[in-house]
Amino acid sequence: VRSSEHIESLTNLPTLAGIGEIKGDDKLVSISDPRSPTAEAYRALRTSIQFSSVDTPSRSILITSSIPGEGRSTTAANLAIVMAQAGHDVLLVDADLRRPSQQHLFNVPSSLGLTSLLLKFDATKEDQEVETLVDDVVQVTRVEGLQLLASGPIPPNPSELLGSTKMKSLMSKLVERYDFVILDSPAVLLATDAAVLGVHADATLLVAWAGKSRKVNLQQAA
Repeated sequence: VRSSEHIESLTNLPTLAGIGEIKGDDKLVSISDPRSPTAEAYRALRTSIQFSSVDTPSRSILITSSIPGEGRSTTAANLAIVMAQAGHDVLLVDADLRRPSQQHLFNVPSSLGLTSLLLKFDATKEDQEVETLVDDVVQVTRVEGLQLLASGPIPPNPSELLGSTKMKSLMSKLVERYDFVILDSPAVLLATDAAVLGVHADATLLVAWAGKSRKVNLQQAA
């Protein structure tokens, strides 16, 4: 695929933003170079998401792609950053329980995270107990208003865990607590995880890489 028009003709989906390729090792361009055209493109993406669901705001957003390596984790991280920079309370969840990457992007430990939270989570407990449990696992970032829920220990059954009743209940609690919950998930054609997670999210953002994403893969993912 080479253009937004090409994507729309293939998938019948609107293109919300076009973002330039990020050079170098620091992918969090919305922090390191906030005045750059790329950072501005992420802000345009934020605005497009907000305007695409005016009547029923998308509070939980799943970020995925057709195959690995197309920029979904970088997009999830920078989208979460620009939303926090706009004054929102944002939680970025690394729900890629196969090859998580948010802990590397933000340079934080991942010994505790989503999987450890799900093991201890009990929706029948008082709200205060649940909030304390979440507080023990989420990590603050260098961006005011942005917290990160890392993946935690890698489980043997990611799809079953993400599709569980516990995950559904946990998402409800997180959406009540934060203005936006951004979910970074595995690629659609790699595993069923993204499809399972999509049930828990208000909206799904599909990332494609111009000049590299294959038409057939994008169509299958959509």
